[in-house]
Amino acid sequence: QVQLVESGGGLVQAGGSLRLSCAASGRTFSSYAMGWFRQAPGKEREFVAAISRNGAGTRYTDSVKGRFTISRDNAKNTVYLQMNSLEPEDTAVYYCAHASRYRPGSYALSNKYEYWGQGTQVTVSS
Repeated sequence: QVQLVESGGGLVQAGGSLRLSCAASGRTFSSYAMGWFRQAPGKEREFVAAISRNGAGTRYTDSVKGRFTISRDNAKNTVYLQMNSLEPEDTAVYYCAHASRYRPGSYALSNKYEYWGQGTQVTVSS
């Protein structure tokens, strides 16, 4: 069983920055890709970013490219999401996700992920 605990959310003004963290336990962290998703009120959960097992490969949704950076520290069993130039449209609950090795499909799809954190709220004021 994997446990994921997010932190770092909060209220920030447009143009500001936040760094989200997700601490993982229960499996060999470095053996699995990780992702971040978000869900705004009244909307479906959407992919934000993903990172490969060793951190060499990353992927982003178009709306955050150039503003957000996903990274990981396998020694600390933690994945991060650095969010810069935040916009009100980034307001959402952000979820950390642990990918499955065996489920088919793209890392941009939620069904590729086996475990999820509880989420952390990010609110960007205009």
